[in-house]
Amino acid sequence: MEFKRKLLGELEAWRSSPFRKPLVIRGARQTGKTTVVHQFARGFDTYIYLNLEKDEDKRLFGAGLGVRDTFQMICFEKNVSAQGDTLLFIDEIQNSPEAVMQLRYFYEEMPQVFVIGAGSLLEVVMDIHSINFPVGRVEYRYLFPMDFEEFLLSMGEHQSVELLSAIPVPRFAHQKLLQLFRLYTFVGGMPEALARYQETGDFLQVEQVYEALFTAYKDDVSKYARTATERTLIRHLIETAPHEVGRRVTFEKFGNSGYKSREVSAALRRLERAMLLYLRYPVTSATVPLFPDLKLHPHLQFLDSGLLNHVLRTTGLYFKDEDLSAVFQGCLAEQVVGQELLAQWSTRCEKPLFWTREKRQSNAEVDYLVVHDGVVVPVEVKSGKSGTLRSLHSFIENSNTDIGIRLYSGEYSVERNTTPAKRKPYTLINLPLYCTSKLHHYLEFVLRSRT
Repeated sequence: MEFKRKLLGELEAWRSSPFRKPLVIRGARQTGKTTVVHQFARGFDTYIYLNLEKDEDKRLFGAGLGVRDTFQMICFEKNVSAQGDTLLFIDEIQNSPEAVMQLRYFYEEMPQVFVIGAGSLLEVVMDIHSINFPVGRVEYRYLFPMDFEEFLLSMGEHQSVELLSAIPVPRFAHQKLLQLFRLYTFVGGMPEALARYQETGDFLQVEQVYEALFTAYKDDVSKYARTATERTLIRHLIETAPHEVGRRVTFEKFGNSGYKSREVSAALRRLERAMLLYLRYPVTSATVPLFPDLKLHPHLQFLDSGLLNHVLRTTGLYFKDEDLSAVFQGCLAEQVVGQELLAQWSTRCEKPLFWTREKRQSNAEVDYLVVHDGVVVPVEVKSGKSGTLRSLHSFIENSNTDIGIRLYSGEYSVERNTTPAKRKPYTLINLPLYCTSKLHHYLEFVLRSRT
């Protein structure tokens, strides 16, 4: 089963760019990197695929030859005559420092060959072996788990995709889109899990996929630990990190352990490099540019909501008629919103930020911040229209912003409000959770209507 990923459009744009450089695709294991390149390759006259986990492919870069001779040897070994547009895909490229360095020379000496590299645990292995991509000679794309729009396309919900793109979404489509988003949240965006659900419609089958995947993650990352102690720590963090999602985390004694702050911090950053989780640090400013304060406690964002449900054993809650924002104390809704925001960028890994104002008397915290036309906009994830917006009001009163967003399970609406304390007027956009990927479209729509 094949899924249409948005990255395909990015790859086509890369192909036609006059400034094209060899491309490296980054992403966690099993997000679909290899599959999307295989699909992209159908548009080429010649396609050469190398997997550097295989010794016979890896040795092609260990002969110390120049890039032209290396490419000729590759063609000879693969019995390929490079005719017309030629795509060379070097999968698991992190297994060969020589292959990484050859990317520079493909750019300089053989620009007519389209070259893509990719790999699982790319960042981790390169850090351990001090491998660096040639600066200025390659470009990057990121592939995350499928976002809601890709999920809909994969489910054959083409009309739903069209209606989701309508700004604002028609009211008659709300209930179905809300149910589909709920399904997406529990199944997740990992391609194999979605394929299994499409084939069987059985969540138990999806659970089996995630159990195998979660075990593979623990085994893969742990094998790159430098010591047995570090290996045990990394496995502990992978197993306990899902339970910390949505919370401000403290490194010291993380996951009810006896580990010290410094060793936990280093290991969590190793997992972040593997793109299994993300540490989202807060900002204390309300104006651009936004700089995260690394001295404050971060939120923990996990790779995928489906995998998160598997670890937390919350998948069965799908069958209960419960507001998504109430599941796991609202952390599941916050997770999937962050997941959606992260997946909107393929050219960079831009972790969503949040805002905090920490005082002795009271603390305020806004779930997410987005920047639209140079203005910082607060975004709160709430369970219903009656939920308090105290932190959002605090942000608006301490900024030059006069617009905010509430993501919830209700329908789209716009309110003209004033903050309780300073009576500052502002516009509140009430937006269904399933519209998270369309935040900027709605901001543009509402701002235009105000003028």
